[in-house]
Amino acid sequence: MDVVTSVKPLYAILISLIAVGLILAFPRKPTFREFFTVISALVTFVMVLSMLPWILQGGILEYHIITVLPGLNIALQVDALGMVFALTASFLWLVTSFYTIGYMRSHYPKDYTGRSVDRFFAFFLIAMTSAIGTAFAGNLFTLYIFYEILTLCTYPLVAYDKTQEALYGAQKYLIHLLGTSLLFFLPAMFLTYYYTGTLDFSTSGILAGNAPDIVLVVTFILFIAGIAKAALMPFHAWLPAAMVAPTPVSALLHAVAVVKAGVFTIIRVVLFIFGADLVQGLNLGYYLAYFAAFTIIVASLIALRQDNLKRRLAYSTISQLSYTILGVALLTPSAITGSVLHLVIHAFGKITLFFAAGAIYVASGKTEISQMNGIGKKMPFTMAAFTIGALSMISIPPAAGFLSKWYLTMGAVEANQLALVAVLALSSLLNAAYFLPIVYRAFLKPVENGEKVKMKEAPAFMVGGLMITAIAVLCLFFAPSVFLELARMIVAAM
Repeated sequence: MDVVTSVKPLYAILISLIAVGLILAFPRKPTFREFFTVISALVTFVMVLSMLPWILQGGILEYHIITVLPGLNIALQVDALGMVFALTASFLWLVTSFYTIGYMRSHYPKDYTGRSVDRFFAFFLIAMTSAIGTAFAGNLFTLYIFYEILTLCTYPLVAYDKTQEALYGAQKYLIHLLGTSLLFFLPAMFLTYYYTGTLDFSTSGILAGNAPDIVLVVTFILFIAGIAKAALMPFHAWLPAAMVAPTPVSALLHAVAVVKAGVFTIIRVVLFIFGADLVQGLNLGYYLAYFAAFTIIVASLIALRQDNLKRRLAYSTISQLSYTILGVALLTPSAITGSVLHLVIHAFGKITLFFAAGAIYVASGKTEISQMNGIGKKMPFTMAAFTIGALSMISIPPAAGFLSKWYLTMGAVEANQLALVAVLALSSLLNAAYFLPIVYRAFLKPVENGEKVKMKEAPAFMVGGLMITAIAVLCLFFAPSVFLELARMIVAAM
């Protein structure tokens, strides 16, 4: 495995920060703001893409920034797992940039030339920096820094509307994420450093043989409890509360940045801090897998009862995130492959669904599922994309969700965990139970109150964005080779 020093990962992180400075330097200039946002997202994606060939050849890129203490560095590293997250996040961020412009123009026309929207886009871009920084963190200390920055910079986005509900939801968001991180994640990181003298990632883990078993078990529990961005129950309440945010922020939280940073961090901790052998030796993986299985089923049952579309999608996200955790907890080759694939595939499918929810709200003002009779006839492109995203969540081919569920199911069989195979099958049925009625209502039920059926889609930037992500969901089914190869490289390194 060739490791070379490269400044590229640092550039990928700094690009959006430069755009933040330019947006704030030219206030109340919507054209400049939009240009800097889109260009920074595009350049970031191209920069990430330029590193992909080296990673696919089995190489690693690293860049040391500063040494804080012996064994405690701020450093960047691009490996196969980091590339999976960065490639997904940077591409979806580019699409989300166009969608956000269309949404903010339409939903906040009076404020669009004001400083509040400048600040919105500035925090939006800082979140992009944090997500890429999390992906390219060279050790747990660096990852923790970007993890916390991501929490802090998304807080004002959740609170953007400044209503009582928005402020309450943002407060709950901050308390849950920052509180669990400081109470659990930080002590777990301290224990790891105390017993090992380092926080660097290793494919064989760094804790084995360095601490008593009881300390290792406690440290593992602290890590899982402290990574609340992964939304494992009972550390999930922040996620539905954050639904008060503008829809682009909901998409950002639930598909691209925040929740993916959570499950990505759990993968890093399980595989690169503890290591597969240690997790298996202490039987921690099976406990984590069944904990994830509990979240999968309970969150799906709660989703069934939600009439508000965004809240149903939020509980769906809580359930779907635990697929990734279940896969990495099982530690079999197929399960880890499915876990990595699901990190990507869920991002594309779920962002499509949130984009559609935002488009429905902007075009019709409707937020409740019970209000959406016949909306597929008025918004055929939006609801066609929604249907593709829903099929991916259910795991019906040719939507890409079928692939990750297939590998996860194979992984459960490899681990001789037939109960978890049953959980995965039941979760698909529950997904169908809360998604297909929306599709049925949209296309097959008559329009309410005798309204005339007249096509009225959301602005082009919004519809274009959700169509791109929906098409990508189909493309990932037929051509998953890049992400599949990266997943296999991660498995081989273990």
